[in-house]
Amino acid sequence: MKTNYRIKKGDTVKVIAGAAKGQQGEILDIDAKKDRVFIEGLTKKVKKHVKPQTDKANPEGGIVELDYGVHVSNVMLVDPVSGDTTKVGYKFDENNKKVRFAKKSGEVIK
Repeated sequence: MKTNYRIKKGDTVKVIAGAAKGQQGEILDIDAKKDRVFIEGLTKKVKKHVKPQTDKANPEGGIVELDYGVHVSNVMLVDPVSGDTTKVGYKFDENNKKVRFAKKSGEVIK
């Protein structure tokens, strides 16, 4: 399970593969256990059949609607300068603090 993602909550990303290819939005949440990101306006709802369970929140079972999200490998950060997709790098600023930067423009990502 990889949890050191180069994208973070609040970043603007573009979907590069899948049903929502070409769309972009801001990351609302990241699920590290399932490697999924939830993007504003792009979160897909799925229906799941759940068996009745005595100790859970759904004791009667039935059909539950869940947010599915997009896999983290299918999104790429949007460059703050050009608006195109870019890779993310790390460097140290003048205060010796590690910061992320866009590799296409060299701009520091906030």
